[in-house]
Amino acid sequence: MRPLVLAIALVLAGCPKPPGPVPLGGEWPATAGDYDDTTAAWTRRGQIRADYQQVAEVFATFKSPAWRSAWVARRASRGKLSDASRAELLEAERADDAEAWEVELVLTTWDKRENDLDRGDRSVWRVTLVDADGKELAPIEIERDRRPNNIIRSEFPGFGDFSEAYIARFPKEARVLGPGVDKIGLRLSSTRGGIELWWASR
Repeated sequence: MRPLVLAIALVLAGCPKPPGPVPLGGEWPATAGDYDDTTAAWTRRGQIRADYQQVAEVFATFKSPAWRSAWVARRASRGKLSDASRAELLEAERADDAEAWEVELVLTTWDKRENDLDRGDRSVWRVTLVDADGKELAPIEIERDRRPNNIIRSEFPGFGDFSEAYIARFPKEARVLGPGVDKIGLRLSSTRGGIELWWASR
């Protein structure tokens, strides 16, 4: 292989694969997908760097009906749940989905004091969801995911030794998933910089 071609191939191999399209229609799937594949499809990653060091890294997993369905299937399989228990768990996920749009945020910051998404207006970060019409939505709440670290890590691979996990909830009345939705986003910003993450249907 020629040196130039080899160099280009190495550069391309080192570049992260851009996220693929996801269905934004909001339908519940008839059959649950593979959990790992579904989580990868609905997760976006972003970083802020300044002065040659990483300020923050975030993994955002949108809890779409497809993701919730895959999570229930995984939980039922691993927990050896009965059909009745699985149906009950799925109903609970449907109820949660009906109340708010949810995003799991796994945040790692260089300065641990800045990992404070659950402090509301006192947080150094501003988090908004961008709906299908480009409108920014403030969260109803952002709470820390207080489950054991090993559980969070098993569900969200981006969770590392210095990460904190949060659940962000946004108002359901906004047009985020549904017919005709082509693109939605999440913005995370502070005085150090900002991150934009996008989910698109094509």
